[in-house]
Amino acid sequence: MRTIRFASAGLIALLAGCSVGPDYQAPPPMAPPQQWNSPATAKPKAPDLARWWERLGDPVLDRLIAEAVAGNLDVATAQASVRAARAAYVQAGGSLWPSLQGSGGFTRQRTAPAQASGRSATGNLYQAGFDAAWEIDLFGANRRATEAAAYGVDAAEENLKAALLTLIGDVATNYADARGYQKRIELARRIVESQRETAKITRAKFSVGSGSALDAARADAEVASTEAQIPVLEAARAGAVHRLGILLGREPGADVGTVGEDLRRSATRRVLGEGRQVDGSGHLGRHRAAERSLAQSTARIGAAEAARYPSISLTGSIATYGAEFGDLGKHSTLGWAFGPSITVPIFQGGALQAAVELAQAERDQSFLAYRAAVLTALEDVENASVGLNQERLRHARLAAQVEHSREAARLARLLYDNGATAFLDVLDAERTLFSAEQSLLTSEVAVVTDYVALAKALGGGWNQPVDSSQPVVVDADMGPRFAR
Repeated sequence: MRTIRFASAGLIALLAGCSVGPDYQAPPPMAPPQQWNSPATAKPKAPDLARWWERLGDPVLDRLIAEAVAGNLDVATAQASVRAARAAYVQAGGSLWPSLQGSGGFTRQRTAPAQASGRSATGNLYQAGFDAAWEIDLFGANRRATEAAAYGVDAAEENLKAALLTLIGDVATNYADARGYQKRIELARRIVESQRETAKITRAKFSVGSGSALDAARADAEVASTEAQIPVLEAARAGAVHRLGILLGREPGADVGTVGEDLRRSATRRVLGEGRQVDGSGHLGRHRAAERSLAQSTARIGAAEAARYPSISLTGSIATYGAEFGDLGKHSTLGWAFGPSITVPIFQGGALQAAVELAQAERDQSFLAYRAAVLTALEDVENASVGLNQERLRHARLAAQVEHSREAARLARLLYDNGATAFLDVLDAERTLFSAEQSLLTSEVAVVTDYVALAKALGGGWNQPVDSSQPVVVDADMGPRFAR
């Protein structure tokens, strides 16, 4: 009998280590674009993605990003998702262990009168005991569920990183837009002052007979045209600042501080590589959440498959009864029960097989979503890299255009003052200069936003730990109390 018991225990231990369903294997990495590994060009140094926004040299931006990480609602939601995933993992892991419950009771009872004596009996009955149960995970259903929950924690943590990545990029982009609009407003006001001075001179010439009413009217119209652009720029700047307030977890009209320091253009030249030679093959971090979700859906196939197999549970109980409280625990009052039970699915109308097929289909969806995430990440790196490289070239050409336009405007004004050219030439030259300076400022913002887009595409972001253990809403008085 001892040999049989040892053999039975060994068989149970062996079966407890069985698993069904596919074991997860990470998909092979997709080949990066050929230009990243071209032997004709030197392989660039891997980019440093940690705190990339600090290279822009703007302390105001650094402060806004730190405040956004602490107060953004999307990040807080992602942190709550991490806490939920961790709790689900602990909950799933509890099924791997035996459960134990204690019970106790007291009964005051009176028995019916006996026929022989015609007398009834009244007495007490005390009871205490423990009940235990353990499901032997023969085919790994509980282990697969725990495995899926563990992958769910990984996916939630990766989603938190993605939320931080998106947040930091959005803050930097909206801040750059706000700075760009502010500089364009300052430019427009400076041009208005210059145009008013020109209009004043033109009217003075007209009053003494050396100018025409047409030139004076054109000068006044040019002033009004430039002034009409300022409210549009003010509205756009206000929209960017309002968006910054939302990203910081505040109301749109909240004061986000001065949007004051210039983004250093020199920093945009020290970007994460040169054009299409950026080596991003090892930094496409945004698809990690999709890969973890794929692993989770794969583990769920095993849990669904295991439900088609028999399950065995061991149950046991021990109890003690006594007419007096002091009798509890005595050997004569003890009773126990122990035994296994087996559950075999015989007919479920195809529901169990359908559950497996459903899990497999969801795994396929996760796999395709992973591939799409990788391809999208590669596309984003390519687009941002090319866009940044080309915008730098455009910025250099626009800077040259501004210099030439400024010289042309100076010469046109000089010739007009000497009566050697028409006032229309002055208006055209000044209008061209204003347009070129606006285009240059817009290009400066585009260089910064392309730099931000490239850093986001490569997965750069916050490199400090983010505490996800603290709830947003703290529940007080969770213990027993009188109901209201």
